[in-house]
Amino acid sequence: MTSRAVFIGSEIYRRSTYGGQHPLAIPRVSTVIDLCRALDWFAPGEYRNSPRAKPAALTAFHTADYIAALQRAEDRQTVTETDRSQHGLGTLSNPVFPEMFRRPATAAGGSLLGAELALSGLRVFNPGGGTHHGFADRAGGFCYLNDPVLAILAMLRAGLDRVAYVDIDAHHCDGVASAFHGSRQVRMISLHEDRRWPFTGGVSDTAGEAAYNIPVPRGFNDSEFDLILNEAILPAVAGFHPQAIVLQCGADAVAEDPLSRLALSNWCHWKTVHALQEISPRLLVLGGGGYNPWSVARLWTGVWAALSGRAIPDWLPDRAETVLRGLDWRRQRGRDRPAPWFTTLQDAPRPGPIRPEVRQIPGQISARLSTWA
Repeated sequence: MTSRAVFIGSEIYRRSTYGGQHPLAIPRVSTVIDLCRALDWFAPGEYRNSPRAKPAALTAFHTADYIAALQRAEDRQTVTETDRSQHGLGTLSNPVFPEMFRRPATAAGGSLLGAELALSGLRVFNPGGGTHHGFADRAGGFCYLNDPVLAILAMLRAGLDRVAYVDIDAHHCDGVASAFHGSRQVRMISLHEDRRWPFTGGVSDTAGEAAYNIPVPRGFNDSEFDLILNEAILPAVAGFHPQAIVLQCGADAVAEDPLSRLALSNWCHWKTVHALQEISPRLLVLGGGGYNPWSVARLWTGVWAALSGRAIPDWLPDRAETVLRGLDWRRQRGRDRPAPWFTTLQDAPRPGPIRPEVRQIPGQISARLSTWA
């Protein structure tokens, strides 16, 4: 089988963690790679090793002082008080660890390569990317660099003047919103949990008319997601007539994630990928949040299926099931683990009532779109 899709991965994610007590002390990208291989889902040319972005490429957005501080912290495995206070390094969220420059630089290199490939008309998945909380001179929210911003800037430098950025992570994309505040070349649409860290991205926060923020309540379900996708997100994207789309596909919006209180199934993310492919042939999909290793692996493997045109099986073959049964997670030790975490990629759909505060969102988005037009 051949497709117009490319998966960008790296072995650096297999041997690198943020530390034993950190939410990212779990395997994520490496498990997706293993699952795709177990399913025989990489045809020749579909898998590409991620390059590591050089400091000069990173300074397209980040300051040279910050990049130097990040490299210095990796080399010394400690930070000065100045670097901690000025650049947010060596904190509980963004700790010192052996690959603290090389790992995010690899994610950024993957997104820069992904932007280049997307410009040629390919559909690209870089699950190691999606670090949307990074600022130009400061780390934040587990994000040392901001690869979505770097990818979008690369698209703009290549001559595009309309790039849509869609973010369905449970947390608001504060770093991306800051980078493109007031832009007329980038339209940002962010669906995220209301009153959840970083406590930004309210409806009235338009980032200088560049952003459409959609904060949603706890318990946000599949029925509510379908309404917002079809009547708010897709019209906001299509009305911009984007030449390319970047989708941040954080897996922390599903029901089992420990760092959100949303109640979605992974079908919602897959529907979004399918729908955005119909709007623009240039599509770059990134990872992002996600802190349950089973739900992340299953969701992102399904994203690759959606991009590459593969059918998701009802039941996983033994080799793929073995990959999932080999995972461990300290939060689940001693607890029963649902059988679907091992035997299928698909969650059961999670429909529910559409609450009044959700039902009014499409009208709010439509009113802004008509004003903008």
